[in-house]
Amino acid sequence: MKAPSARPQQHLPRRDHDPRHFLAIGLVAALAAGPAHAEVNVNDYPTSARADYVIGCMAANGNTREALLKCSCAIDTIASLMPYSHYEQAETALSLQAGGGVGGRVGLFRDPPEIKAVIEELHRAQAEANLQCR
Repeated sequence: MKAPSARPQQHLPRRDHDPRHFLAIGLVAALAAGPAHAEVNVNDYPTSARADYVIGCMAANGNTREALLKCSCAIDTIASLMPYSHYEQAETALSLQAGGGVGGRVGLFRDPPEIKAVIEELHRAQAEANLQCR
């Protein structure tokens, strides 16, 4: 094994106290992080949430092998389009709407714009899943 060639040490001015140094580090970190609208993390959905979706979807579609393939494709598509936190909010609101809400106050889970937004996001993701998972 060859020994690495020795290089003369260079003495560079110390820049770690220069404000421009911190600005440059921040810029490099921001660029490394990628764009602000980065892809949704497909792996942030818990396995139990994916399984619940597939089981419910299969029950609604005949419990066939074909339904298994379509339903698992659908939840993967939904997961690629929206973060789990939004999916969880939409599913919670929809289940409360279906059950009459808390004390019959379904409006609490239908009317706020934030709730409407996540439900619409879920509906768009489901529509895309229907197109992709035929």
